[in-house]
Amino acid sequence: MVKDQAMSVVFDGSPLKAMQSSHTHSPRTALSTQELSQEIKSFISGVDTVQGRKLSVREHARCAVRLLRSVPACRGAVLEHLRGVYDEHVSAFLHNLETEGDANSVVSSNLEDIIQEVHGVLSEFIRLNPRAWAPLVSTWAVDLLGQLSSKHAGRRVAPHSSSLNELLQLWMSCAATRSLMEAYSLCLAAMLAWCPDACVDALLDTSVQHSPHFDWVVAHIGSAFPGTIISRVLACGLKDFCSHGTKDQGLMVMGGDKGNRVPKIGSVVGILGHLAAHHSDSIRRELLRMFQESLNPSGPLSPTSSSTSWESSPQLRRAAVPFLLQLAAMSPNLFGAVSAELVELLRPPVLLQLQALLQGLPREELDNMLGLAVHLISQSPSGGARVLRFLADTATPASVIISGPTPSPHEGVREGCDRLLQMLLLHLHKLVFNRSDGTEGNPFHSASSQPQRVTPFLEELQSHVGELCAETLRLERKRHLWLHQLLCLLSVYGGPSVATEAFCQLLTQARNPEELALAWQLHTTLSSCMAGLIPAAVARCVAQIHTHTLGPRQLRQLLLNLAAAIQSQDEERRGSVGAQSSMAIQVGSAVSGHLHDFGPLLLHGDPAVSHATVRLLSCSPLPRTSSPAHLLLLSRAAVTHFFLALRRRGEGGKMGRDGGQAGEAVNCSVQLLSRFAAYSPLTLKAVLQQLVEGALHKGNADLFGGQIADMSGAPLASPSVSPDLGASLLDVNCRFGTTVNFSGSVWSVFHAGVIGKGLKIRTATQLLDSSSVIQNVQTLLAVVVQCCSSSGLNGSINGSRLPSDPDEPPPINAEAAKVVAVTLVENVCPDVANGELSWPPEEHARTTVERDIHIRRCFEAHPVLFPLLQVVAAGRPALCYCSAVLRGLLATLLAHWEASREISSTDSPWHLQASCLLVSCMGEGQLLPPVLANVHEAFPLLTPFEVRLLLLAVWEYVRGNGPMPQKFVFSSEKGLFCRDFSRDGDVARYVAPIHSVLHKNIDRLGHLCWRFQL
Repeated sequence: MVKDQAMSVVFDGSPLKAMQSSHTHSPRTALSTQELSQEIKSFISGVDTVQGRKLSVREHARCAVRLLRSVPACRGAVLEHLRGVYDEHVSAFLHNLETEGDANSVVSSNLEDIIQEVHGVLSEFIRLNPRAWAPLVSTWAVDLLGQLSSKHAGRRVAPHSSSLNELLQLWMSCAATRSLMEAYSLCLAAMLAWCPDACVDALLDTSVQHSPHFDWVVAHIGSAFPGTIISRVLACGLKDFCSHGTKDQGLMVMGGDKGNRVPKIGSVVGILGHLAAHHSDSIRRELLRMFQESLNPSGPLSPTSSSTSWESSPQLRRAAVPFLLQLAAMSPNLFGAVSAELVELLRPPVLLQLQALLQGLPREELDNMLGLAVHLISQSPSGGARVLRFLADTATPASVIISGPTPSPHEGVREGCDRLLQMLLLHLHKLVFNRSDGTEGNPFHSASSQPQRVTPFLEELQSHVGELCAETLRLERKRHLWLHQLLCLLSVYGGPSVATEAFCQLLTQARNPEELALAWQLHTTLSSCMAGLIPAAVARCVAQIHTHTLGPRQLRQLLLNLAAAIQSQDEERRGSVGAQSSMAIQVGSAVSGHLHDFGPLLLHGDPAVSHATVRLLSCSPLPRTSSPAHLLLLSRAAVTHFFLALRRRGEGGKMGRDGGQAGEAVNCSVQLLSRFAAYSPLTLKAVLQQLVEGALHKGNADLFGGQIADMSGAPLASPSVSPDLGASLLDVNCRFGTTVNFSGSVWSVFHAGVIGKGLKIRTATQLLDSSSVIQNVQTLLAVVVQCCSSSGLNGSINGSRLPSDPDEPPPINAEAAKVVAVTLVENVCPDVANGELSWPPEEHARTTVERDIHIRRCFEAHPVLFPLLQVVAAGRPALCYCSAVLRGLLATLLAHWEASREISSTDSPWHLQASCLLVSCMGEGQLLPPVLANVHEAFPLLTPFEVRLLLLAVWEYVRGNGPMPQKFVFSSEKGLFCRDFSRDGDVARYVAPIHSVLHKNIDRLGHLCWRFQL
C-alpha cells in the first residue's frame, strides 16, 4: 500500500481520473492492488511471480502494456523496455526478408499484435491528454526510429540511404516502424496548436545524430506536414544558429569546421532538401518571408502569435540574414529557389533596411558575410546575369544615367554594392587562375590532362557574352571597367571559344574609337595566355557573314572596325610602335586570309555595307599566295563595285546628299583595283579586261556619256519614246540577226527600219550632265592608268624603270596596254582576227563596209573609246593590236568626207572630232611619223574634200609601213618602246598632198607650215 501511495503521488490526479474513466467501459477489468503489485514485480524481474518461470519476450511485452494502461507513472520504464520489443520485431522482419523462400530459416517474432496494442494505448493517451503525453511519446518515437534506422542500415535488404523512396517503402511495410511513424505524426498534429518547437527540435536532434539513415523519416513527416515542418524547421534552425553564435558563420563553407558549433543547420538543410522536390514553392515563400520579416521593425505580437516566435526576438531577427546566407551556402538548391525573386525583392527601401540591419554588425562578422555572399554568387547555377545587372546598377555612381526605371540608390548602399562587386571580381580571379594545379600560366592547355573546377556563375554568364559586351561598350563611369574585367575573366575561364566570341562581339558592336579600344584592351589581356585570338575572331566573323547572322548595320560596323584596326598600323608607324601596332598587323594578316570571303560583300545590296567592304579591302594587305579562282572572283567583284560606286556618286550629287561617302567609296575602289592589278599578271589582265568590258557594257554606258547600242552598233530608242510597233518584223529581224552572223558576206542585213513604218527613230536617251560624265571618264582613265603603270610589274614585264623625275608619272606598261587594246578590239569588233594588222588599199575597204559601220557606231555610242585608245597609244606598241579598229573607223571617216557636200569640215562636228582624235592617237602610238601625226591640227580649217585627202595620205602611209610591233625597239633611257621612222623609207611622197593643201590655203594655214617640215 505504501508503494501504491508513493506511485499515486507521482502524477496529477486529474489525468488519472481521466484514464480510469476511460477504462470503465473497457472490456478488460481493472487490476486489483495485489495484481498490480505482481505485474510490477514481474516487469522488473522478468519472472512470472505466480508460476516462477522466466517471461518470454511476448509475455514480458504484454506485461509492460498492462502496466502502461494501469500505471502511467511507469511510462518511462515501459517505453524504454518497448524499445527492445520494437527492435526484436524489426530484426525478425528484416531476417525474414533476407531469407525469403527458405522455409527452414523463417523466424517469427509473434509481436505484431503487441505492437498494435502498444500503438492503441499510446494513441488513446495522446488523444485524451496531449499536453502530458505528446512531447514524451514524440521524443521517444522519433529517437527510436533513428536508432532502428541506423542500427539496421547495413542489412542486406536495406536500400542505400540515398534511395529515399525504397527506404520509405521498406520501413513503412514493417509494423513496428509504421506504428512509430504514426505515433509521431499524431503527436505532431496534437502539438501544432501550442508547442510545435519541441516536436521539431526532437526531429532535428535525431536527424543530426542519425543522418543520412534517418532521412526517410524526415521526408515522410515533411510530406505530411509541409507548411508546419518548413516554418518550424527554419525557426528551430535559426534559434540553434543564434545560440551557437554567428561570428564565424562563413567558415563552414569557406574552409573551416563549423559543423560542431552549429549542429542542427545540416539537418535543416537536409530536411528542406528532401522537401524541395515536391514543396519548392512553399520553401521559397517561407525563406523569402523570413528574409522580409527580419528586415521589418519589430512590433507587438499578435494575439495568435506564439511566445516562442522568432520574430519577437531582436537577436534572432539580426541573425536571420546570416542564417539564410549559411543555408544558401550549404544548399545550392535552396539558393537557386530564392535567388531569382530575391533580386527582384531588393528594391531601394529594402536595401536601406538591409543596410540598417548590417550596420550594427562587427567588422569581422560583416566581412565574413560579404565573403559568404561572394561565394554564393560565384556558385549560383542560374540567375547570374540578373544578379550581375543588379550589382552593377546599384554600384554605379549616381552621376551616371542608368537604363531602366531603377532609381538612384542610397550612397551607403552604393558603396556596399561597390565593395561586394570588387570582392566578387577578386574571388572570380582567384577561381579562374587557380582552377587546378599548374594551370596558372596557361589554363587552356591542361584541360585535357586534368579536370577543371567549375564555377557556375561564369558557366551561366557564357550564354550572355553578347549582352555583357553591349553593357561594357556603354562606357559608363566605373561600370564598364567592372564589366570589362569580368569579360576578361570569362574569356579566360571559357577558353578560346568564349574569348573569340567576346572579341568578335566587341568588334561588331563598337561604334567609335573609344569603344573599339576596349577590344584591343581585351586582346592585350588575353594575349599572354592565348595565342591566335585575332585569327579565330576574324574566322568567326566570316562564319557569321556566311550564315547571315549579322544585320546590315552590324555587318557594316564590323567591316569599318576591321578597317580601322588595320589603318591604325600606319598611324603607329608614324608614331611610337606599341602593342596596338602588332595587333593591327595580326588583324591585317587574318583579313588577308579571308579576302575571298569578304569579296562578295562588295556587291551587297546595302550601299553602306559595300562601302565599308571596299574600305576594308583597300587597306588590307593582300595574301602572299591565293588561288586563281579567288583572285578572279575578287577582281570581278571589285570592278563591278567600281561602276556601282560611280553611279552612286552621280546619284548622290543629283540628290545633294551622301556625296562625301560616295566619293570616298570611289577613291577606295580605285585604290583597291590598283592594288589588285599590282598583285600579279593574272589579276592585272583580269582587272583591265573587266574595266574595259564594264565601261562598254550597256548598263554602264550612260556613266561615260554613251548610249545603249543594238547588235549593229546603232543606239537604241528609248522605250518611252518609241511607238508601239506591235509584233513583229523588228523583233524577228533582231532575233534573226543575233542568231546568224552575216558580217563580211553578201548576205549582210541592215536593220534600217520596218517596212511601212519608215526608218528607225533615232532618239536621244537621257544622259548624265556633262560634269558627271567628265568626272567619271577621268576616274576611269585614272584607274586604268594606275593599273597599267603598276611599278611592281613594270620590271617583270618589259624591263621598264621608274622615271628619274619623281613628279613625272610612271610609264604605261606595254603588256598592260596590250591587254586593253585586245579587249577593245574584242568588244568593238568581235569577228576581227588578231592577225589583221596590215592595211589593204583604200578601195578594198568596201568589202568590210558592214564591219566598219559597226565600228563607227560603237565609237558614236561610246565616247569613252577615244580616251581608252589614247591610253593604249601611250603604251607603245600596244596600238598596233588595234589596227583593225583603227582601219575600220578611218574607212568610215573617208567615206563620210568623200560624200560630204558641206562647205567646211566643222559642219560635221562628230566626224571632225573623230578624225582629229584618231590621227592624234595614231601619232601618239607612233603608227605615223610626226609630220603626218600633226595633220589633225589643220582639219578644222579645211573643207571635207581636203580632210579626205589628208586622211587618205595617212591611210597610204600605214598601208605602206604596216603597224607591226616588231618595228619598235625598247629605249632604256626613256623606259619606253620607240620606233625609228628612218628605217621606213622616204616619207616625202606621203607628205606631198599635205604640202599641196597648205599651198592652196596658205592664208589660213600659214602658221602651221612649220609643223609639216621633214
